[in-house]
This record gives sequence, C-alpha cells and structure tokens, in this order.
Amino acid sequence: MSTTGPTDPTGIGGLTVLAAGDHFVLPRLLGEEVRRATDGAATVRELTLPWPHTPFGPVGEVIEASGTEDELIAALAGVEVCVTQMAPLTERVLAACPDLQLMCVSRGGPVNANLEAATRHGVAVCYAPGRNAVATAEHTLTLLLAAARGVGDTHTDLRLGVWRGDYYDYDNCGIEIEGATVGLIGYGAIGSRVARILVAMGAEVLVHDPYVSPGALAQGAEQVTLDELLSRSRIVSLHARVTEETKGMIGAEQIARMPRGSVLVNCARGALLDYDAVCDALDSGRLAGAGFDVYPQEPVPADSRLLSTPGIVMTPHIAGASQEVAHKAARIVAAEVGRYLRGEPLAHCANPEVMVDRTR
Repeated sequence: MSTTGPTDPTGIGGLTVLAAGDHFVLPRLLGEEVRRATDGAATVRELTLPWPHTPFGPVGEVIEASGTEDELIAALAGVEVCVTQMAPLTERVLAACPDLQLMCVSRGGPVNANLEAATRHGVAVCYAPGRNAVATAEHTLTLLLAAARGVGDTHTDLRLGVWRGDYYDYDNCGIEIEGATVGLIGYGAIGSRVARILVAMGAEVLVHDPYVSPGALAQGAEQVTLDELLSRSRIVSLHARVTEETKGMIGAEQIARMPRGSVLVNCARGALLDYDAVCDALDSGRLAGAGFDVYPQEPVPADSRLLSTPGIVMTPHIAGASQEVAHKAARIVAAEVGRYLRGEPLAHCANPEVMVDRTR
C-alpha cells in the first residue's frame, strides 16, 4: 500500500478528500474527478490500496475490502470525505476518524462499509449503481457467444497444437443466436441491456424477474415464469442479485428442465448456481456449453471440476473490468462530493437518514 500527501497542503479549499483508490479505480482518476466536480475547491490526498494485486477479503466486520484499518485511519486524519472502491469502513475506523462525514464507494453496493455503524457515527455512505452495467452486459454476450459456439474447447485444442476436424460434425456444432430462444433470469441494469442486444440479434428473449413490470421490458422480450423460461430456452443467462430467495436457485432440478444441448451463462454471482450440477449436465450432454465469470470460490481451486469438464469457457471475474468503468466509477462518486459541497441532496445514499451537516 502506498500513499501520497495532500495536493494542496495549505487546505485553502476548505474540504479535504481522501482518494483511496487501487490499481483499477486509480487514486489519480478519483482525484481528478473530485477536483472537477468541486471546481478545485477540495484538497485531495491519495491512498493506493493493493487490490487487485492482493485479493480483497474481510477486514474487521466488512467484506470484500482491501487494505488495513490502521493504514486507513492514518490516511483519514483530518479528512471529511473519502472516495474509494475498496477501503474498509469499519466500526474501528469510524470511531478513530471523527472528522469523516461522507464515504463514497465507487461500486454497485457499499459492501465494504458497515452501514449501521456509519449511521450511528453520522457518516453518509454513497455508492455507484450501474457503473459497470455496460461492461458486464458486453462481457456476458462474449461468454454467451463463446459458449454457444464451443470457443473454449476449440481454443484450448489449438493452443495444444490439435486441429480437430470433427468440430464440424453436426452433433459438435454450436448454435446461432438469431432465431434462438434466450432466457434471462433477472432484468436489472445488466439484464435489460443484454436483452436489447439479443433482440437486435434476432433472438426470442424470455425474461423472469418478479420485480419488473411487463411494460419495462425491451420491445420483443416476453416475461414468463421460471419454469417456462427453463423449458423453452436454448440459452439461459443469470442476472439476478443474491438474496435468500435466489441463492442456489439454479440446480440439478432446474437444469433438467432445460432442452438437451442447452447453454448456461453466469456473469452475476456464483451463489446463484450449483456448479457441480452444471458439470454433471455437461458430462451427460444435457448442457452443450457453459460460460462463467463468477464462481462459488474465488480463485477457483486447482482441483475444481470446472477446470477439467469440457464445454466450459471461463474468465476470472472480470466482466465489470474496463477502463471506461474505472472512469465512470470515479465520476459517479465525485459527483456526490460536488453535491455534498454545494449542500444538495445526495443521489445514491445508502443511509439517507443520516443528516449530513452542509452548513460548512
């Protein structure tokens, strides 16, 4: 972890902001956007957290965080606002940093912040919904197309120097998107984008999401029950959030309802899916292919069946990783800093009951 001092050590701007970035959402990107959003009226300090060079994990009582409480406490001395992606906002950090008033997390949800403790300490916590929706939707299509056409296995064979003409056999050929029925489980910012692309490609799109009204669907998409979606869809892609209701929602029973030779894609969360059931279905021919960016355990263990079962194309949880996402994330949280400075309502506050003092 590395730090640099304040860019304006005199503090003339009157608002001190810690840009606690990492090697993806860079501190300099956060700092540049904060200065732009505040018209230069902020003193910006920078802190570099080790993610993704060091995996995130639990820090104190929060999850998916990077860095240590001690280093964050030291960096937050005299700081009123923190913009970050991974810094741990824990009870201990909050207790040690009485000047902190606003924490802006450049992620779809502030999982690295103890919201209950932040509320007790009077710290507002904001987040960045939709920052990676485009990137994840595009990556989903990448894996969907690759799984449907068997790109994973053919790529591996060629890298090993094997040219297999039998991939042209009828039973080994992939399927086209045009004319195929594709089922999307979940229709939020990502699922809705995937649906529009698939409709434009000529697919019949089915959607299962009990929280979306039919009028909100893309033109050409149809809302159906989960059972109907599974039984009709040649390709199924997961886009649901993980809740007690959705955890493990796709297992052996659900996969058995899909047409033989189907394709399954998951760029959402590993907890939605029984991966052993997927491997069994690929071995039996129930599934022809699968594409995954998320897993029940990350990194994937060396003895995982996912690494040896044919028909799977995999990426290491990078669907939301693009240079554009880093810039969008920085802009979204910096805009919140600008609103805070001007005394305007925060746009994406996870604990709006906190009344932030903006009388400055």
